[in-house]
Amino acid sequence: MNVRTLCLSILFEGEATGYEIRRLCVEGECSYFIEASFGSIYPALARLEENGFVVSRTEQQDGKPAKKVYSITEAGRTEFKQQLAEPLGEDVFRSPFLLFARYAHILPRGLVEARVTEYLRRATEDRKKLEEIRSERSCNAAESWVMEYGRAMMEVAERHTRTHMHELITMARAEPEKDAAE
Repeated sequence: MNVRTLCLSILFEGEATGYEIRRLCVEGECSYFIEASFGSIYPALARLEENGFVVSRTEQQDGKPAKKVYSITEAGRTEFKQQLAEPLGEDVFRSPFLLFARYAHILPRGLVEARVTEYLRRATEDRKKLEEIRSERSCNAAESWVMEYGRAMMEVAERHTRTHMHELITMARAEPEKDAAE
């Protein structure tokens, strides 16, 4: 999947500004699909508009700059369906926490314990946030399936970390004892 397809997916559900698309990619349900920055969203929207897959209109706002609102065309809906029919790429999973865990053995034990605790807190909050979104929204069966998949993956990662965090902490370096004279 690429940013163009992600933009089409959001516009398939309704019109949006580039800012709203970015927000959905950072905070919303689309944050679980692919990364998309303003630097990739706006060029993708421009190409989609050039190809006739989206149209835009400018809306004036009181006391604010005008905003550009995008909506999908019938050609865009067809293109989106064709993109979904293409072979799927590999899932990509990146985790700064796993890089940290990979080198836990060279870090001080107190730091490892603190980072694992932070990760668990954040993982729990993220899972609960997804559960709240699911309970607050009226979802179709496909949306529910995707949200449940995400929740289950988060739950497994959280459970594994909670169950095995002692191993990471134990493999970390013991901090040098301070001299009694200090």
